[in-house]
Amino acid sequence: MGLLVSFFVMLVAFSNQDAQKVQAVAGSMRDAFGVQSTVRFSGIIESEGLPTRPKVKNVAHIEPRNSSITPTSDEQGSGVKNVQGFALAVASLRRALQDMPELAEASKHIALEETKVGLNIEIVDQDGSPMFSEGSKTPYETTRQLIEKIAGPLKVAPYRISITGHTSGSEGSSPLMYGAWDLSVDRANTVRQILEEGGYPSDKVYVVTGKANTDPLFPDNPSLAANRRVTITLMREAPPVPPDLHP
Repeated sequence: MGLLVSFFVMLVAFSNQDAQKVQAVAGSMRDAFGVQSTVRFSGIIESEGLPTRPKVKNVAHIEPRNSSITPTSDEQGSGVKNVQGFALAVASLRRALQDMPELAEASKHIALEETKVGLNIEIVDQDGSPMFSEGSKTPYETTRQLIEKIAGPLKVAPYRISITGHTSGSEGSSPLMYGAWDLSVDRANTVRQILEEGGYPSDKVYVVTGKANTDPLFPDNPSLAANRRVTITLMREAPPVPPDLHP
């Protein structure tokens, strides 16, 4: 191995280096080995038990050759604090779920994804394993326990949350059944109620909405079970200014 490394070092030393190629290799290595000091990519950061998304939601993808260990002005300040805070929130959520082995199977329905808006905590259906009764706003008991367990880490995190309900392309499509819009809103509101019963402050809830089937997690397959979900978003925003502060 030492001889091989020495051989490649010698080749590099005698070659004409292309600055762009070197930057591309450096960016790829930093991304691959996790030494990137700032988060420059968006995508699923935890998706155990869920199908792999064919592409990231954020189309503004940063190529490795354009990556840098030096944050830009818009990534400094509160942006870096948010990244650190989200990491703490993720660690707290994992710890809370691990403390309840009886929910190990249900916890596979949780996916975490960082976006420009904030940190999404997705409570997602899987084929043959739904989180809510079909066409109903009533969650199963394991779902309720899972949401109650999430309330603990959320209430100590310094973020407001938004809660959004989603249906799949087929759920609620029949005019004789519970409409998709009403169903998605009611499920989101049910999650809010369970969080508040678990001690989450009601004044930290920013908005509760329903999007029916207009924002599928997997656009290429709108009927996929994983499109049925409730998203709790820790919002990426500046902390509120105390009312008694006079600069």
